[in-house]
Amino acid sequence: MDEQLRDGQGTAGPVRVLIVDDHPLFREGLKAALESAEGVSVVGEAETVAVVAEAVAQSRPDVVVMDLTLPDGSGLDATRRMAEQGPAAPPVLMLTMADDDGSLLAALQAGARGYLVKGAGRDEVLHAVRTVAAGGAVFGAEIAGRITALLAGTKLREAGQLFPSLTAREAEVLALVARGFDNHRIARELVVAEKTVRNHVTHIFEKLHVATRAEAVARARDMGLGEE
Repeated sequence: MDEQLRDGQGTAGPVRVLIVDDHPLFREGLKAALESAEGVSVVGEAETVAVVAEAVAQSRPDVVVMDLTLPDGSGLDATRRMAEQGPAAPPVLMLTMADDDGSLLAALQAGARGYLVKGAGRDEVLHAVRTVAAGGAVFGAEIAGRITALLAGTKLREAGQLFPSLTAREAEVLALVARGFDNHRIARELVVAEKTVRNHVTHIFEKLHVATRAEAVARARDMGLGEE
C-alpha cells in the first residue's frame, strides 16, 4: 500500500499495530510511544504465543510488533505460524532484547520483516513500524551491518559461532541436542554427569530465549546444526 496512505495522510486510515509482549509496563510504554504519532493506532495486545492467532483475527493489524521471548514459547513460533498463512498474514517486526546473530538469523528465517533491539528510540521504532506495514523491511542500526555478511557469507556450522552467547561447553551440548541426543546420551558423549548436562540445557534455553527442547532443536537446525 502506498506509504502516504499508511502515514495517515490519505483515506486508508492509520497503521494498525498489534503488540505481542508479556511485560505490561513495556506494552503500555510502547503503545503510548506509537500512538503519540499521527497515523498509528494500537488495535490489540497479546502476552503469549497461544493467543496470537486469535488476537490477529480480532484486531486485523497491519503489522505485529513481536517479542522473541514469551511465557509459553518463542515469538519465532508465532511468526512462523503467521508466515505459513501466506500473503494475507500481517508482517512481523521483532522488538527484542536479543541481539546475537543466531536470534537475528532465526527471525529472518521465520519470516520476520524487521528486527529491532529494545532500547531503540521512538523515531526508529515508528519508522520501522511504518516501513514494515508498507511492505518494506527494516533493521536496527546496530545490527543492519551484520545482515549482508551473515546471509551472503559461508554458512556457519559451529554452534559457538552461531550463538556467541553460549560458552564452549554449552555450544557442544546444543550441537548434540540438535542431533536428537537425550541428556543421558549427551552425558556419555561428553563424559560428564547427567545433572551437569541438565544445567547446561537450562542455560541454553535461557540464552536462546526458548522454552522447550523442541524449540532449541528447531533453532539449532535452522542454523544447520545436527546434520550428521
